[in-house]
Amino acid sequence: MENTAAETKRICVLSVIVEDRTAAPRVNAYLSEYGEYIVGRMGIPYHEKHVSVMAVVLDAPPAVVNALTGKLGNLAGVSAKSLFGKV
Repeated sequence: MENTAAETKRICVLSVIVEDRTAAPRVNAYLSEYGEYIVGRMGIPYHEKHVSVMAVVLDAPPAVVNALTGKLGNLAGVSAKSLFGKV
């Protein structure tokens, strides 16, 4: 069965910078909500700058990635950007 364009999954790296630690539970809740699409994630606390930096690898339809990126980016103290591969 052939996938439609809306269903086609793509590899993506979602970069997240958390400047406000009180947003961390909400960030984790969103990531759990989209957990079926997450291939892996890495979080690095950067204590000197008082931020946490995350890289999340997803295999998901672009609409799903965009929805997650938007939810995270709308949180106060959180920045999120996605980069899609050609795969």
